[in-house]
Formats: sequence, C-alpha cells, structure tokens
Amino acid sequence: MKFTIEQIKTAHQKVKSGEDFPQYIKDIKKLGVSYYTSYVADGNTAYFDTENESVSTGSKYDTRVISQNTDIENFKTRLQLHQQGGTDYLTFCKDCADNGIEGWKMDLNAMTCTYFDKEGNEVLIEQVPSL
Repeated sequence: MKFTIEQIKTAHQKVKSGEDFPQYIKDIKKLGVSYYTSYVADGNTAYFDTENESVSTGSKYDTRVISQNTDIENFKTRLQLHQQGGTDYLTFCKDCADNGIEGWKMDLNAMTCTYFDKEGNEVLIEQVPSL
C-alpha cells in the first residue's frame, strides 16, 4: 500500500466544493490511488491502489436511507449545482440518497465517475474534468 487514509484526508481538506474536485483527484492520483468507491448510506469510502489493495475511511455520518426510486433527472440537476459550488458535500450526499443513488466509483485512470443505484446498476457515467 503506497498511501494512507491520513494522506487522503489531508488532500480532501482542501476541497470546499465541487469546483475543487479536479485538483483533489490529481493530488490523490499522485499518492497512488487507482480508484475509489464512496457509499452514500454512511459516507464510507474505500480507496484502491493498482494491486487492488485498499484502505477505507469507515462511516463518516449517521446512516442515510437511500430512496428506492431513482430520479436520474433530478439527480443530474442537483449534481450540476454541486459541481458549480452550490452545495457542500453533506448536502450532495443527501441529494444522492433522496434520488436513489447508493454511491459512486471514481476511476482515476479513465477519469470517469460512475454513479450507481441500490441494485448496483450504473445510472450515470461522467467524464471528470482534468486540470
């Protein structure tokens, strides 16, 4: 394992809104993160290196109920607002839960973010802007 949760947390502390996200990705990619998966229910994020070894943050907040109904159009609206700096991370996680988004997988090599529902179905794949 090339990186630690502490190193990732240090990089993440610089993120104030969705606008700061591309720099965060660049920073953790330098640490050796290949991809990570974040879960909306409790905020746990698992970070993986190229050998598929991982470290996890553990639960970050009280458990959220994920809606059974996926409202992709409303989610896209809320995601865009977040990416433009209009919401903080916890609000974004609530928006995910309300719209049936279980979590997302961020692939730092392909530079894609794949949002998925409770059944693990991919509901939206976005290209992440690079710096």
